[in-house]
Amino acid sequence: MGRFPEKVDSKFRFVLLAARRAEQLIRGAQERMPRESPKFARHAMSEMQRDLIEWDFGEAPESSAAASGEDGGSQSGDDAFGPRGTVH
Repeated sequence: MGRFPEKVDSKFRFVLLAARRAEQLIRGAQERMPRESPKFARHAMSEMQRDLIEWDFGEAPESSAAASGEDGGSQSGDDAFGPRGTVH
């Protein structure tokens, strides 16, 4: 996969961020560099490797009592996974 930007702390996070960026490109987001590959995933990884994509870790998770739902309900969707990198 090559080098990772300094802020990316693992291969797993790199893949998650590149996948999210590839989805943005598929939906018509503007490319940050000239296209080197016809594949959206490869292009997204190239943008990530060149540190052209801004992202952050998101909001801090809530306390465990609040996150579990005091009424006994369960969370659904992406919120159940806690904070994640947000590609802008």
